[in-house]
Amino acid sequence: MKFFRISFSLISKRTKGITKQMTFYSEYSIQLSIGEELEVTITGPKYKTQCYYIFTSKEEMSGKVEDNTFEGWNEILVWKYSNNLLEEWKQLCIYVLEIFKKQSIDLFLIMLDTYVEQNISIIDFVKTNAKSVDDCHIFQAEDKNNVDEHAIYILENIIITSELLLCLHIKSDDFISKIPKDLKKFTILESQWVGYERLLEIDCKNVVLEDDQITNEQWNSFFKKWIEMETNQNLEYLEIDHRELDVFRDRVLHDIPYEEIDGEVKRTFKINLDETQEISGGIDMQRIDGKTATFFVSRVFSTQRIAMIIH
Repeated sequence: MKFFRISFSLISKRTKGITKQMTFYSEYSIQLSIGEELEVTITGPKYKTQCYYIFTSKEEMSGKVEDNTFEGWNEILVWKYSNNLLEEWKQLCIYVLEIFKKQSIDLFLIMLDTYVEQNISIIDFVKTNAKSVDDCHIFQAEDKNNVDEHAIYILENIIITSELLLCLHIKSDDFISKIPKDLKKFTILESQWVGYERLLEIDCKNVVLEDDQITNEQWNSFFKKWIEMETNQNLEYLEIDHRELDVFRDRVLHDIPYEEIDGEVKRTFKINLDETQEISGGIDMQRIDGKTATFFVSRVFSTQRIAMIIH
């Protein structure tokens, strides 16, 4: 599959004009990443080709190109040394968005404690050059660093239309109130800071919590509130750290009415945005408005987690 390679050097007006006329670019997705290295990633149709343009402060990496192919999938990595990483990254971002006629960014990923002094400038740049971001992933490298202010600045200034993923150690009490209400998916990888009270404040359709410290008693209270429609009424999918369905049943659902579905019964549900999954058996729990929550074991690679799908 042919893939369009962007030169880091200046491109002539004539070439620029020709590329603008190529309508197939709408099939490509754009990812912007801020970390130790700064990246602009272009993904081709059906995710068969990915090209990474990487700005690095390591002079020995300049001009390096890797071209990897895996069973019909192609990955191209191009490095460029720069002593002004952010400015050159911004210039390429503007050009790529212009060429591919993108008004939104498919994925914006940022490590908040890498360029602390430039975070506001970076966020303002994204806000100025894109109407919205489909998926936003926010990380921090060191747990001790307080990145709350800049994380909140992202949430207040960038429109996130689909998924928010956090891997942060939040320290402020009112952070959850800043989370957009209409997210399609909200994932928290380091969710020890969430706790029971903050859990009740989350109002998203699809919620994934990893490494939470919510107790069995608190989960019991949460599901009772959900049954009575006192919390999280918009919830459609929940995934938590419990691994064994029978242990979860005995420790969390022990005084809640439920129905165990025979393992021979197979049902197909829509989960994780547009994905579907066939589930064998499970445990059903009903809300007072007639909606049903089905608990089942979700397996991702070698990890087992308890998931709840509302239908």
